[in-house]
Amino acid sequence: MTEIISVRFKSGGKEYFFNPNGLKVAEGQYVILETTNGLECAICSKGNTMIDEMQLISPLRPVLRIATETDLRQQEENKKKEAWAFQVCQEKIAQHKLEMKLIEVEYSFDGSKILFFFTAEGRVDFRALVKDLAGIFRTRIELRQVGVRDEAKMLGGLGICGRPYCCSSFLSDFHPVSIKMAKTQNLSLNPTKISGACGRLMCCLKYEQEAYTDLIKRAPKQDSLVETPDGVGTVCQVNLLRETSKVVLDKDPEEPKCYHNCDLCVIRNGKGKRPVGYEKPEEAEKPAPAQPQPEQLLDEPPAATEDKPARPKRERPRQNSRPRRPQQSRAEDQTAEAPKAQQEDNAGQEPASESHRRSRPHNRRYRPGRKSGEGNAPAQS
Repeated sequence: MTEIISVRFKSGGKEYFFNPNGLKVAEGQYVILETTNGLECAICSKGNTMIDEMQLISPLRPVLRIATETDLRQQEENKKKEAWAFQVCQEKIAQHKLEMKLIEVEYSFDGSKILFFFTAEGRVDFRALVKDLAGIFRTRIELRQVGVRDEAKMLGGLGICGRPYCCSSFLSDFHPVSIKMAKTQNLSLNPTKISGACGRLMCCLKYEQEAYTDLIKRAPKQDSLVETPDGVGTVCQVNLLRETSKVVLDKDPEEPKCYHNCDLCVIRNGKGKRPVGYEKPEEAEKPAPAQPQPEQLLDEPPAATEDKPARPKRERPRQNSRPRRPQQSRAEDQTAEAPKAQQEDNAGQEPASESHRRSRPHNRRYRPGRKSGEGNAPAQS
């Protein structure tokens, strides 16, 4: 466990942990701290507290002392210098014709650095401006560009609720806000109603998002089929905050009734076809259309109607039933077409196909009683 104190450098700014270094600091007291930018004066937002070392991200810096009257007087003088530096910087911006808007000027406690905050639509070349400011103030000058949310946090003001901006009063970090949060909370999607002074979506949309997400999980969807103590019906309206739903019963569809979500049993969540056994009374009594049998479709012609008479059945012409010629083998066709004289001349010879097959090396057969190469000789008549 480690002893720490929490401090803020600005009202509504982020809290930082510091080592009290053996001092007892009460909430609301000003202390002098050692930071990366030098000595700074901050206000204590939370006194001495013991926390786990695992919660610390970086090593703690020590508290030098509790602010004295001299330190507080110097802090007030720095505030006056900031107003003068703001006016001078605006004149130099207009002189250099730079497209940037100056937001705030911050002096360090010891006066070793002046920090200028500004906004701009794009990148700005302010090198000449820095040289002029350094020649006037004779100290280190730093210009830092910020976004529109940081601009609203620095300037402050009143929101549409009549209270100070959340970002300038108690919010230390900006959380992401999406248009889906407005849809979940059934808010108007008009940008003028859900946007803050910075032009972005209001930070307060994030506050109730978790509650609405939990309520949606326990509530039925629109047009869901549910079972109530009075019978089966369809959900027509859902009230998330009261956790109630209006249901149109099947037996009494004229007057919807309101039920608590815990009294409903969801059969079908959302739109879709009703499951078997939960059809409407008129659908259950309606007989199913009779389907014609396959035999009727083949044997009986379709019945004539008043709008369109049935066409007479056309008789197809009979096809020529001439018997086919029986197929003969290729060898028989060649024998039938060959003349008799040629057959007599070739009587003592081997068929051409046989001699051609023997002439191939891979078709040569071994025949006993013949010499090699004798099988390839042509037969003599």
